[in-house]
Amino acid sequence: MHVLLFDMPLFFSNALIALKQVAMLYVIAGLGLAAERLRWFPEATARLCTKLLLYVVTPCTVLNSFLSIEYSAQAVRGLGISFACGALLHVAGILMSEPFFRGRGDRDGRRQPEAESVLHFAAIYGNCGYMGLPLAQAMVGPQGVFYVSVVILTFQVCSFTHGTFVMSGGIMGRRGNPEAKFQWKNLILNAGVLSVAVGLPLFLLRIPVPALLKTPLTSVASMNSPLAMLMFGAYLSRTKLHGLLRSKKLFLSMGIKLFALPAVVMSVLLLCGVRGDLLNAMLIPAAAPCANNTVVFAARHGRDTGYAAQVVSLFSLVSVVTMPLMIALGLSL
Repeated sequence: MHVLLFDMPLFFSNALIALKQVAMLYVIAGLGLAAERLRWFPEATARLCTKLLLYVVTPCTVLNSFLSIEYSAQAVRGLGISFACGALLHVAGILMSEPFFRGRGDRDGRRQPEAESVLHFAAIYGNCGYMGLPLAQAMVGPQGVFYVSVVILTFQVCSFTHGTFVMSGGIMGRRGNPEAKFQWKNLILNAGVLSVAVGLPLFLLRIPVPALLKTPLTSVASMNSPLAMLMFGAYLSRTKLHGLLRSKKLFLSMGIKLFALPAVVMSVLLLCGVRGDLLNAMLIPAAAPCANNTVVFAARHGRDTGYAAQVVSLFSLVSVVTMPLMIALGLSL
């Protein structure tokens, strides 16, 4: 019988490495916050950059990761494990959070209260893209981005189906708001799914890409980490967190997302014998704070976007401590 042994010196070493990488990202966020306060990069401008990041920079980052990894049986195995890990991450989040965020509904008994919908979504769906990709790039390199990209695919599938159901209060969209209703095209025709759909065949079929295309792709991909964190800093600048900490459900949601969920994923991966860069890469999206899409989905479904932004900001601030600890713990066992 194999027993997992905890190596305390290794834990502190891994925690220091992870903390350093997370801290460097937040230094960039600090620059974004300062730039917003000085009105050099106002929040309105940061929001206008969202589509640039979502539809141009992030897809280039994902595609570049597929083109930067040498084809091998180990890499293909890692892809399969990444997909399974992504499915595990979101299914576990759904099962763990469901008993706590059913809510009593509004007066008509059909919809969850707004705060419960936001916190329910936040407990499940992590920042795999804006936080996961930059940290995977910093800690693991292109191979980490390669693995996390597949987790993003499962995020897109689950968030546009179950996430829509949760944020709409269980009715998949409200009357008079057709944009809030679930649409299959949103599930398939989005930047995350399309970039994987293009990059995966290029990798599996080993199709060569000329330098004329690959070099500009790499250059744009290098913008992902700094642009994402500058934008996050700008959002954080105007966020008011006072009064938020009185909610018990907030701490429950945070506990599920930042502690319980990564602990479950970590345990399953370790028991399955996953180690090294693949384990490191998979712990990053598992331990990531709630997704920026929490605000986007709140807006689409008529929820309180100000409250959603506060929740995302608070989860992200706490993750400065929790992410390095969870990642270090997994790598030290």
